[in-house]
Amino acid sequence: MTAEPAHVTTCYRHPDRRTGRHCTRCGRPACPECLREASVGAQCVECVRAAAPSTRQRFALRFRGERMLATKAIIAVTVVFYILTSVGAKGATPHNDLFDKLALYGPAVHNGDWWRLYTYSLDHANLLHIGFNMLILWQVGIVLEPGTGPLRFTTLWIVSVLAGAAGALIATPHAPIVGASGGVFGVGAAATIVMQRRGVRFWDTGFGPLLGINLLLGFFPSFIPNVSVGGHIGGLIGGALATEAMLQARRAEQPWLGYAGAIFVGAASVLLALAVAPAGVR
Repeated sequence: MTAEPAHVTTCYRHPDRRTGRHCTRCGRPACPECLREASVGAQCVECVRAAAPSTRQRFALRFRGERMLATKAIIAVTVVFYILTSVGAKGATPHNDLFDKLALYGPAVHNGDWWRLYTYSLDHANLLHIGFNMLILWQVGIVLEPGTGPLRFTTLWIVSVLAGAAGALIATPHAPIVGASGGVFGVGAAATIVMQRRGVRFWDTGFGPLLGINLLLGFFPSFIPNVSVGGHIGGLIGGALATEAMLQARRAEQPWLGYAGAIFVGAASVLLALAVAPAGVR
């Protein structure tokens, strides 16, 4: 009878499963099902749960917004531009000429207004529009930015906005598009992916179901009119791809590769947007 190798142990939660892996935090042997990938090595589900902030800590973070420099800066800049695009508006519309110069419009992009691929995220139709987008961005920032840091978070945001522009131009090339929802969908997808990798189920992440419901409602304009479904899908895909690149690079302990992957996604989004932007009168 062959002797069992000395280094082979069984999972602490599943005694019938042999494993050669251990939790890098507590050292307990665990099978792949009971391990969650971390920045270095893997941790068992108990250690992941123990490291999660308490309800009191989450509540405090929610209102203090600790370590959220990028989130606060993005919101502040967006609010400032909302004010600037509303000052001196004439007639029934609440927008001025600056609003029109920042909006995403296919023929204008084709004619050289490349800045619109990002500045459309600074335009918002009304207070409800900007309020909803900034509220979701704040909620995502609370969860995501403390782990990513401001530079990664900003990179994910910019890539998501650019990918949202590409998606919007593919879906509605001749329609003016405004709003930061492409970026919101991108960082929301990023938060969902990161939380899933830490052992949180999709339906428990909060952001995954919210994005899914809003994406679905966009296909029913009678409920919510003037929604850029293409922008939402583009932002979601761009944010997810950039996040995956950063996670894989972090796992390989080569963080610069994550930035390179995100920049590639952003550059590809710009090229795609320029390729599909239709010719026409501004």
